[in-house]
Amino acid sequence: MYFEDLEVWKSARALTSNIYGITKDGKFSKDYGLRDQIRRASVSIMSNIAEGYERGGNQELIQFLSIAKGSCGEVRCQLYIAGDQNYIDQNELKPFIEQCKRISIMINNFMDHLKGSRYKGSKYKMPERTSMKETLDEMMKKVNAKNDKTS
Repeated sequence: MYFEDLEVWKSARALTSNIYGITKDGKFSKDYGLRDQIRRASVSIMSNIAEGYERGGNQELIQFLSIAKGSCGEVRCQLYIAGDQNYIDQNELKPFIEQCKRISIMINNFMDHLKGSRYKGSKYKMPERTSMKETLDEMMKKVNAKNDKTS
C-alpha cells in the first residue's frame, strides 16, 4: 500500500486542487499573501500525510498527521478570511469549509486508529503470521470504513 491509496490523502489532494482553482482568478488571485498562504497550507495537508506515511512508524505518522490536521484548520480559517473579503461568495464558501471539516475528521480517525494499533510501522517487528501489507490493508479498511460513516 502507498500513500496514494489513502482516502484521506486523496481528499486532501482534491481540496488542494479546489484551492488552486478558486485562487487563480478574480480578487483572490490579486491578494498575493492570502493566495500563497492558503495554497501552501493546502499543499501542507497532503504533503504531511504522505511524508508521515513514508516514514514507516506509527509515532512519526501520528506526528505528521497532527501537522496536517493543523494545516487543515489553517486552510479553513483562511477560507473565512477570503469570504469576509468577498473573494469567495458565501454560497461557494460553505462546501469548502465542509470539505476541510471532513478531512479533519478523517485525519483524526486515522490518528485514533494508529494510537490503538498493535502495528508500529515497518521499522518495527511485525506481529507473528501477519505481513506488513496485510496489516496495513486491514488497518486502512477500518479507517476508511469509519471515515465513510462520518461523511
